[in-house]
Amino acid sequence: MTRGRSAERRVLVAGGGIGGLTAALCLARAGWRVVVFEQSQTFGELGAGIQITPNAANVLHYLGLQSSLRTCASQPAAIEFRHWRTGKVVGVVRLGEAAISAYGHPYYHIHRGDLLRILVEAAERSPGVELRAGAQVRGFRRQDAGVRVAVADGAAEREREGVALIGADGVHSAVRTALFGAESPTFTGNVAWRVLVPTTRLAPGDARTAAGVWFGPGRHFVHYPVRGGELMNCVGVVRKSGWTVESWVEPGDHAEFHADFAGWHGDVQALIDNADRGSLHKWALYDRRPLRDWGDGPATLLGDACHPTLPFLAQGAAMAIEDAAVLASCLGTGQPEAALRRYEKLRQARTAMVQRLSRRNAKLFHLPAGAAWLRDRALRFGLRATVARIFRYDALRAVR
Repeated sequence: MTRGRSAERRVLVAGGGIGGLTAALCLARAGWRVVVFEQSQTFGELGAGIQITPNAANVLHYLGLQSSLRTCASQPAAIEFRHWRTGKVVGVVRLGEAAISAYGHPYYHIHRGDLLRILVEAAERSPGVELRAGAQVRGFRRQDAGVRVAVADGAAEREREGVALIGADGVHSAVRTALFGAESPTFTGNVAWRVLVPTTRLAPGDARTAAGVWFGPGRHFVHYPVRGGELMNCVGVVRKSGWTVESWVEPGDHAEFHADFAGWHGDVQALIDNADRGSLHKWALYDRRPLRDWGDGPATLLGDACHPTLPFLAQGAAMAIEDAAVLASCLGTGQPEAALRRYEKLRQARTAMVQRLSRRNAKLFHLPAGAAWLRDRALRFGLRATVARIFRYDALRAVR
């Protein structure tokens, strides 16, 4: 079958999460027609809170989503790093107006579901984007100067054509497997808990407006408000063995969660005690080394499909959002396959750096008492340099 003229300006995206939808919006703005295939029956994402740092907010504002973000996201005044038992502040990153002044864009806290809704609504308004839920990319093959993708759409399987296929289908990417075969990730020895806490259950002093990161031996705890302060998003990470399920939807046991943070400061205890137990989940954290190649021919990868990042730097979604902007810019500058290779080269060093820093933080956050004393005193200097290195990146200018 000859590739139709309609396929000459069409890009196919596997995965309708944050990265895939942002890529679709960036590509549509650059003049491409985009089809997004999402294997779930609806476009939405399980999860809780997410942090949108200035480097990612830059792209979302470029897409015209600033007013939508302001209606449901909050802008924290600071991130406070605290001692696990005493609550003493050992480091601060100033945000709010300070972030806008320093980096040009705000730092947002938002519920993942709210961000997905904003992206889906923007895609539905865009004449260049077609959303296909309940459609799973099963395979693809190169043809002429483009790609033909096999899609299981309900009970039927059909093919769609385009100039490129973008695998934005997450940590268990089918597109990555088709390109490079199955992978063997490494268990980090860390297990993460995530839960939402209705702030109406908390005493006034328990619901801090700043994001809190609590350091302790072998574990740490993060909290920040979402949904306009109605909910507190909490994530606790603990070094432990005997459980290695990598799934965001695995239910967690509240008694085990409570036991993992026994003896911690009263503010942490209040959050755990008042948690919405129906929102409690537990998942094992796996590490994946940077890929040497992200794509081949008319196919490439984006976001967690090629550089899944441990949650110790709050940059997983931000890297996918940056990818989307750089990819769209590259595809507007030349022949598609060459543009995909350029995109990969422009992004590999930065995403590998973020993976490396996240891996480093996994160790720094969990240091025992003696080493932690030294870490806390060095924190004020290291924080400033790391934050600037991450937040100042401009994905919209990377190609230029």
